[in-house]
Amino acid sequence: MSIHNEIVADPQTALDHFGKLLSLETDCWDVHEAMKNGDHDFVLLDVRGPQLFQAGHVPGAINLPHGRINERNLSGYASDTQFVVYCGGPHCNGADRAAVNLARLGRKVKKMIGGIEGWKDEGFDLARS
Repeated sequence: MSIHNEIVADPQTALDHFGKLLSLETDCWDVHEAMKNGDHDFVLLDVRGPQLFQAGHVPGAINLPHGRINERNLSGYASDTQFVVYCGGPHCNGADRAAVNLARLGRKVKKMIGGIEGWKDEGFDLARS
């Protein structure tokens, strides 16, 4: 099986696409490394419900369900705070909803692709509340 040449993007198109993607997403490994080293410049938001958060979440994450993201609940964060959001994983769009809510409020945001399932797939530990 081969890839059809007529649908392969030129290098500039690929650079534009994947560069934009990396500006919007990060992965579990990069979040883990940043959190482990303590040199992160973002707030990690678990945007699932409180019961799921209590059952297991990324260490250092703050629980703020995507439906509760509003200016009042963000008032304790500087306006230039960068947020990284995650939800259950590839089967869930809660992180996308959270990212939209944050962006509408003028906040910087990235999505941690893979969510909690990706975190577990990498073999990283969960914190429990």
